[in-house]
Formats: sequence, structure tokens, C-alpha cells
Amino acid sequence: MAEASKIVANGVESENKENDKEYIAKLCHDMFAKTAEYLSGEFENTADEYRLLEQMNRATLKKYVEMKDISVNINKAMKDLNDKYSSLLPYLEMIDQLDESISNLEQAAYKLDAYSKRLESKFKQLEKS
Repeated sequence: MAEASKIVANGVESENKENDKEYIAKLCHDMFAKTAEYLSGEFENTADEYRLLEQMNRATLKKYVEMKDISVNINKAMKDLNDKYSSLLPYLEMIDQLDESISNLEQAAYKLDAYSKRLESKFKQLEKS
């Protein structure tokens, strides 16, 4: 009987071992499934971040293209203004010379006016005497 109980015990042991193996196999399967789900989520998050980064890069590129176009237009306008200024420069110099001549003429007119007033006052003095 001792032998029969050993066999039964061995039978129970072997049955428990089979149940344990199945349970461990189920736990391993669950662990791998959850790990795969976790890694899938991580990869999906990373892919989303790369998509967002790509969108940001496209928006930045668009802004830089707009800024380049604006700077090209400003550069063209500056060249046009410089060309116009260069073409007007001789006339501006003539205007400056004319202004200087007018100032000199004005000073001469003031001196002539002062001289004529002195001359008139001398003439009046001579008339009185």
C-alpha cells in the first residue's frame, strides 16, 4: 500500500507538474503578448513623434521659403532704389550747388541792402547840411 500511495503521489505530482507547465506556458504567453503590445505602443508613439517632427519640418521649410522670397523682393527693391539714387545723384549735387549759390546771393543781397542803407543815411546827412 505504501507503494500504491507513492504511485498516486507520483501521479498527483506528475499531474501537478503538467498543470504547472501549462500555467507557466500561459503566463509566458501572456507576458510575451503584453510585451509585444507595449513595444507596439512604443513604436507607434515613436512613429507619431516622427510624423509630428516631419510636419514641423515642412512648416518650417514653408516659412523659410516665404522669408527667402521676402528677402529676395527686398533685395530687388533696394537695388532699384540704389539705381534710382545713383541716377538722381548728379541732379542732387546740382541742387546742392544751386542752394549754395542762392545762399551766397542772399548774403550779398543783405550786404548790398546794408550798404545802401548806410549810403542813404549819408546822403540824408549831406542833404541836411
